[in-house]
Amino acid sequence: MQIKITGSGSYIPSLRVTNEDFSNHEFLNEDGTNFKASNEVIARKFVEITGIQERRYASDDMNNSDMAVIAAKRAIESANIDPETLDYIIFAHNYGDISKNKIQSDTVPSLASRVKQKLEIKNPKCVGFDILFGCPGWVEGTIQAMAYIKAGMAKKCLVIGSETLSRVVDIHDRDSMIYSDGAGATIMEATSDEGGILSYESATFALEEANYLYFGESFNKNLDSDVRYIKMYGRKIYEFALTNVPLAMKSCLDKSGININQVKKILIHQANEKMDEAIIQRFYKLHNQDVPEGIMPMSIHKLGNSSVATVPTLFDLLIKGEIENQSIKKGDYLIFASVGAGMNINAFVYQY
Repeated sequence: MQIKITGSGSYIPSLRVTNEDFSNHEFLNEDGTNFKASNEVIARKFVEITGIQERRYASDDMNNSDMAVIAAKRAIESANIDPETLDYIIFAHNYGDISKNKIQSDTVPSLASRVKQKLEIKNPKCVGFDILFGCPGWVEGTIQAMAYIKAGMAKKCLVIGSETLSRVVDIHDRDSMIYSDGAGATIMEATSDEGGILSYESATFALEEANYLYFGESFNKNLDSDVRYIKMYGRKIYEFALTNVPLAMKSCLDKSGININQVKKILIHQANEKMDEAIIQRFYKLHNQDVPEGIMPMSIHKLGNSSVATVPTLFDLLIKGEIENQSIKKGDYLIFASVGAGMNINAFVYQY
């Protein structure tokens, strides 16, 4: 028995927000003082570091769970399964449903239950639950689905990663330019086909690292201090990721029995182009190898960082031929990897 992704789907919001759309923002320092550089300089340096040229935001009438339903329907259709045969719906997110211009996160009922309702699944034995695991949530959900199937507790699982980060950003913080919205979903099944998940690695670093990403008040001290926004210590995250993600990927690859030269693609969380490039370079350096050309497909340039949605969306776009000069074929070995709030790291080696 092999455990494979048999269907995938994604939802990319239609509202395109370019870096120029931030030209009139009042960016501030953490202490509330004016940022000295012009917005033009900020935007130029931002692209140089992150690679992000534009991002997508959900329309005003759409919530996180709404996007997830669309991605889920596409994954179900792709897998050609009856949704009534699903054993689990695993929904990875961080902030629940946050309606436009609202300040409360809504997670009751769970987003997985909302997706199940909107998919009109009647089977009560299809269990839905949410996981909060930072940006690596979809990867962790996939690992959990594999465990359920391997243990004989499930045959089919729907794993979703969806987020509306545009609803929790501080517009006075330059980091707000990083974040975006989107949804990705996959169907996991036990099959007689070869391949699937060969090994995995997962870890939580929660001493001083736990608060590298956190919820904090706006840099604008005139705003309500009780309203919180996504915040991060970017330099600390960068250094943490460069040290720990390559090691986790190496451990995962070692357990798989696959040689690094057999790896065709690495699908890494689309957080920051320079950081992702540095992670891959260190990973190959651990094997005394140069980084192969085209090993790391990227979607961040046009889609930004949509947290848990970046990896499943990237996979969906890749297999559907929608990433320029990138493709995979049956039998190829892939590494999926992510890092994010917690601080959490995970990876799995997969034969397509």
